[in-house]
Amino acid sequence: MNSINIIAEIGINHNGSLQLAKQLIDEAVVAKFDYVKFQKRTPDICVPEQKKAEIKDTPWGKISYLAYKHKLEFSKEDYDEINSYCTQRGIKWFASVWDIPSAELISDFVSIAKIPSAQLTNHDLLTRSRQLFDTLILSTGMSTEEEIKTAIEIAQPDVVMHTNSTYPSPVENLNLDYIRWLIDTYNLDVGYSGHEYGLTTTFATVPMGVKWIERHITLDRTMWGSDQLSSVEPIGMIKLVKGIRAIEKALGGYGPRKLLQGELTKKENLRSIT
Repeated sequence: MNSINIIAEIGINHNGSLQLAKQLIDEAVVAKFDYVKFQKRTPDICVPEQKKAEIKDTPWGKISYLAYKHKLEFSKEDYDEINSYCTQRGIKWFASVWDIPSAELISDFVSIAKIPSAQLTNHDLLTRSRQLFDTLILSTGMSTEEEIKTAIEIAQPDVVMHTNSTYPSPVENLNLDYIRWLIDTYNLDVGYSGHEYGLTTTFATVPMGVKWIERHITLDRTMWGSDQLSSVEPIGMIKLVKGIRAIEKALGGYGPRKLLQGELTKKENLRSIT
């Protein structure tokens, strides 16, 4: 039985297109992820005031940063369709919630949500999300240890995720040993959300004891969007899930060495009987 929950983070890589979102769901199903995850924001609440009027060059032309963020958001009707499609394809889904209205909308569909690293210090959101969801995941990027401790006290999350919030993250900055710290310090399931190139360092977290692994996914890393470059393409998705499952099987169990049948047979052939 699989013990690690593997999340395909679609995030905003759908670029506001339901058709693209469904294609990404399809790829996640093929690769056998446990979940797909989206991001849900209310841009008027989440976008900092100093950024709202900033002009950004986008596929929709040169528009304000606030207008651009609105272009990336799915409506409740869109999530109705996503919910139906995921049910049809047999995969679970949830979202990172960036504000209280978003959390309340997503809670109409699913009983699990994630607080993104950017909102770890939003104590009102932590409190409300704990009320709304049976399973609450907390991401720790960009945060001090004191901020993380306070957030855990307030949110009482079920899972805390280690991550480096650079996109993409340099390997030398991943600090994977922090996973051990989280496991030893907090009585919680611990996960890893990776934004690095490649899969090797993500695989390395499996024997460290993570219970959740998340990677961004995309159809093509050269597509437009801020998260595409640090995402995993379809072939990589298959390799990621297969690799995690293989490592799970290979780890076996902690304890004294036991001889398996294959070795017993070999032992009879290769060792002298005395």
